[in-house]
Amino acid sequence: MKLEWDKAGERQFETGVSKTVLYPQSSEGAYPKGVAWNGVTAITESPSGAEPTALWADNMKYGNLMSAEEFAATIEAYMYPDEFKACNGEASLAGIAGITIGQQKRQTFGLSYQTLIGNDIEGDSLGYNIHLIYGCLAAPSERNHQTVNDSPEAETMSWEVSTTPVNVKNAKPTAHLTINSTTLAAEKLTALEAVLYGSESEEARLPLPDEIATIAGNAVSG
Repeated sequence: MKLEWDKAGERQFETGVSKTVLYPQSSEGAYPKGVAWNGVTAITESPSGAEPTALWADNMKYGNLMSAEEFAATIEAYMYPDEFKACNGEASLAGIAGITIGQQKRQTFGLSYQTLIGNDIEGDSLGYNIHLIYGCLAAPSERNHQTVNDSPEAETMSWEVSTTPVNVKNAKPTAHLTINSTTLAAEKLTALEAVLYGSESEEARLPLPDEIATIAGNAVSG
């Protein structure tokens, strides 16, 4: 079959960022309660590593060894929820509400957010990806306070985020997982979103990859 390019409906793209959720990590290593993070303007994914090291023998190239891959990200936002304060190295002074000190221990957290999937027919409403990030640590970030003037701008904040991968059965550990609404069965997607975003009776939480596989596997596909 001869290849064809740019067929109708096959010119896809990804855009936007929305529905960001913060999941502070518990001392047991779980992510038991998620909170909505409003005001997120950008999340930049920055994988690194996976660099080849050449092996030489008998005066010729013998093969390549690949270095471990790491996942990092940058979060940009106008604000952050109170639950992020511990992740940002903040704490109340002597437990007094309204007085905050910095340079404290930073809590590990998980994150989820959506990006839109579009194509040449549906625009940006074809579907969406749900991105899940595990083992996040936020580094201190620069904040620029400027005087109010005749061209006012809202202050933005940003954090460089490093990650520690979590175990995955029958695969290498990972810090990043993506759920695609255009390919995952609707019943499975609904079951996963009920866990990630909560329901009338359950708190939102971030399941680990193996539990995600179990949830999606147990959901009845139509």
